[in-house]
Amino acid sequence: MILDQDNAKKVAKILLQINAIKLNPKNPFIWASGWKSPIYCDNRIILSHPKTRLFIRNEISNQINKFYEKPEIIAGVATGAIGIGILVADLLKLPFVYVRPSAKKHGRENQIEGTYQKGQSVVVIEDLISTGNSSLMAVDALRNAELNINGMISIFSYGFPISFENFKNKNVKLNSLSSYDILLKQAYESGYINVKEHEILSEWKKNPQEWGLQK
Repeated sequence: MILDQDNAKKVAKILLQINAIKLNPKNPFIWASGWKSPIYCDNRIILSHPKTRLFIRNEISNQINKFYEKPEIIAGVATGAIGIGILVADLLKLPFVYVRPSAKKHGRENQIEGTYQKGQSVVVIEDLISTGNSSLMAVDALRNAELNINGMISIFSYGFPISFENFKNKNVKLNSLSSYDILLKQAYESGYINVKEHEILSEWKKNPQEWGLQK
């Protein structure tokens, strides 16, 4: 869910300006999943831009304060949300942990890095939501550690129906600063893409896993 439409437009504009999001319908990217995609999002680039990272930090922190039960811990999903998660935790003066995709094979063999106590409440920070599967693996790890999940907030979401279904099934509240639909509108209105490119990008979202196979 997008909680602030005006700020969602600002976030989309900024992500395009700093090339955290690239749109290229003519020469699609290939995701790790194997999907062909006319969009690629790397929100780690935000950390290289001081004004942008503080803006994103403030937006996430404001939404946590307004729309979530007060957490005792901020958790970042590795690796993309570690940096911004630390910034948010610092602003809110809360402890920070991060969650790996799986436990380490050496040392303490931790999946959750940081100090926490059973029963503490957590808001999870994510940089990007596609299907939501990897994000929800982090939630599972936190719940297995007997931590209580107040919800998750991401910088950007593709808004795939499967992601909404996955979060609903896991009973996890999810909000995002901006989304694919808002990004497309912003990109078109600013002249970043033309009518034909807008049509291609809109079609991709309807069936992303099959879109690449049609090319």
